[in-house]
Amino acid sequence: MKNLQSTTTLHNGVKMPWFGLGVFKMKEGEEAVSSVKEAIDAGYRSIDTAAIYGNEEGVGRAIKEASVPREELFITTKVWNSNQGYETTLAAFEESMTKLGLDYLDLYLIHWPMPAKGKYKETWKALEKLYKDGRIRAIGVSNFHVTHLEDLIADCEVVPMVNQVEYHPRLTQVELHEFCKQNKIQLEAWSPLAQGKLLDEPTLAKIGEKYGKSVAQVILRWDLQNEVVTIPKSVKPERMKENADIFDFELTTEEMTLINGLNEDRRVGPNPDEFNVE
Repeated sequence: MKNLQSTTTLHNGVKMPWFGLGVFKMKEGEEAVSSVKEAIDAGYRSIDTAAIYGNEEGVGRAIKEASVPREELFITTKVWNSNQGYETTLAAFEESMTKLGLDYLDLYLIHWPMPAKGKYKETWKALEKLYKDGRIRAIGVSNFHVTHLEDLIADCEVVPMVNQVEYHPRLTQVELHEFCKQNKIQLEAWSPLAQGKLLDEPTLAKIGEKYGKSVAQVILRWDLQNEVVTIPKSVKPERMKENADIFDFELTTEEMTLINGLNEDRRVGPNPDEFNVE
């Protein structure tokens, strides 16, 4: 992981950047367009959106107007809960592609398992079809626990390449991470900074002082050294640059252990077993 363009290789051989920009809560229109373009200008190559974020059109416009060619970018979006099911997922994918203005997608994820709905296997079949048809370079899931993954893998033809989950020093998801490694599923962190709740954590501040880095930079570096893809969100150009300035230092084994020890199994988002919002 030498720089912002460094990649991990997914189990199907596709290269995915270790670091990207999340656009959750980014306003559709000018904010999304300018933020994504700023990120690309700053060296970001991975952009993560979702149908429910309501900003796919802005992201698409930014890609079109970007300073780098489309094939150098890695674009992710997600199918929302109300569209789970085989035909509805295929239709939702086409709608996302129209909004993004793309002819292929790099990564498509099932946003939540929605266990009460019981449709994620049907949804996955639709993702497998789109993958086999060459419309998507890689497919995966988001917010899946080990139980959901085991259930899905038992019947699927293509094992998910990515599982994007809430992951930060207060929620290290050790068992899930281990399961993903064993099954060659790349773990990806959403809300890596626990929505700002960790920024005054003394242990992290002390480590940051040693390297002349912010708490956010220490956390994001910890993600990468734990081999977790990370996608912090920011609309401020200076914050985007700061978040990405993590390739010139390395945490020691002791520091990694200290940060791992901050785990409290505490979420800032919902528990996927209980989240069934459409």
